[in-house]
Amino acid sequence: MGSPRFLLLLISVFVLLSVSSTSPALIPELFTQCLEENSPNPIPFSTSFFTPQNSSFISVLESTAQNLRYLMPSLTKPEFIFTPLEDSHVQVAVVCAKKLKIHMRIRSGGHDYEGLSYVSLIEKPFMIIDLAKLRDIQVDIANNTAWVQAGATNGEVYYRISEKSPVHGFPAGVCTTLGMAGHVTGGGYGATHRKYGLSADNVIDARIVDAQGNILDRHAMGEDLFWAIRGGGGGSFGIILWWQIKLVRVPPTVTVFTVTKTLEQNGNKIVHKWQQVAPNIDDNLTILIQTRVTNSSTQGMRTITNSYIGLYLGRADMLLQLMKQNFPELGLTKKDCLETSWIKSMLYMAGFPNTTSPEVLLHVTPAFPKGFFKAKSDFIRQVIPETALDSIWKRFMQDDAAIMVWVPYGGMMSRISESTTPFPHRNGTLFLSQYIVRWFDGEKSTKKNMNWIRRFYDSMTPYVSSFPREAYVNYRDLDLGINQFNKTSFLRSGTLGFKYFKDNFIRLVKVKSKVDSSNFFRHEQSILPLQVGI
Repeated sequence: MGSPRFLLLLISVFVLLSVSSTSPALIPELFTQCLEENSPNPIPFSTSFFTPQNSSFISVLESTAQNLRYLMPSLTKPEFIFTPLEDSHVQVAVVCAKKLKIHMRIRSGGHDYEGLSYVSLIEKPFMIIDLAKLRDIQVDIANNTAWVQAGATNGEVYYRISEKSPVHGFPAGVCTTLGMAGHVTGGGYGATHRKYGLSADNVIDARIVDAQGNILDRHAMGEDLFWAIRGGGGGSFGIILWWQIKLVRVPPTVTVFTVTKTLEQNGNKIVHKWQQVAPNIDDNLTILIQTRVTNSSTQGMRTITNSYIGLYLGRADMLLQLMKQNFPELGLTKKDCLETSWIKSMLYMAGFPNTTSPEVLLHVTPAFPKGFFKAKSDFIRQVIPETALDSIWKRFMQDDAAIMVWVPYGGMMSRISESTTPFPHRNGTLFLSQYIVRWFDGEKSTKKNMNWIRRFYDSMTPYVSSFPREAYVNYRDLDLGINQFNKTSFLRSGTLGFKYFKDNFIRLVKVKSKVDSSNFFRHEQSILPLQVGI
């Protein structure tokens, strides 16, 4: 028999090796101890490690979280947040989380629609690894490339490119506070995808941390994994550290415009014509429709207002000629047009006032306040008949907080094969439709708004893609399904996977099974390996 001291030591070791059943209070201590023992460089824990006992924990948790629905007190909070300062810190964090069996959520920009980067609805305890401090951007104009770190935002990328050249840009989202790591993993469309394709189509290399804690570039990871991370959704295959992106050439002068029409201003005929024109017009032109419920200034009653928001990669005179030939119904005039630089057009498309300085992009300042919201998406492959529009508007007007955005595809999007990247919504797609409802009075309006958007989504069934009904993975929608990490849920995840990725889902599962068979990287809608395990 050993001494009492020896027995106590054995018990302590057993506790360390059984962290999955350990009191959550011990998890942060064990994790930091592991980091210290394995990190090649010192980690300043006072500024990079936060537990609920830290006064700044809540502010860090809420810092980039965009959907306040997932910050309610009733939802489980992480045991701690780790904000690494360099690549090796991320690498060691993966090693320690795997060793100690700590579930990890990965956050770059915090725009995950269902909060999956900072909330776990089905698994606890969990931690967040927040990449917000990894935001270096290295622009190489001579080679038309840039290396972008995971936590850098779209806006910061736009600004740093414009610093070096007025005739270079990058095709990414109109929202300037999106974290680049997550944005590109879902594909990443914006206001120039018809000309240049998606963000993911313009990635030429990457550095990631895999499930074994290795840092891999494109050559080391192989083409299958490199394919999967460019559109296969975030949080399934590894942690993105860097993207190497291919810059695109943009004109020194571009043109933006907004034309607003109500239903009373021949609204249905214009929307019907837009569906036929916007996906087929010159690739240099993208015209979005943003739909809201407003009060008619002329008749004093509620109506539908459609704002046609456009970006043309050229001067106004050429745009006006193009519109006169193809879309005269909109009535675009010279005074509607604003000629500007590419960088200022990104501010315009993001919703900032025309007088806003580009430097705002360095301060991670959103154009709109945070709120509670729910969103859903569809892809439309056939023109919605004009006779059907009135019934759509009638249902849409049942919630004054609703927004609908129609984004035209075509152009380059139709010329890239569905299998080139995991993003499959290519040839044959006329436009993406996004439905959003936002509110600011907390849980008071949650039930009403959630019920409305689900009813509206169901009502759109006759007009959208089918078998499968497609959805955009960057607009996560938990209504479509939740993985429970068991064999039966794997079968259910196929239905979900085909909605996001169509036939590319099969290849994604094969890649996942090869690179992360233990399912270390997981969340409610992650890709599951063939042999599901945790």
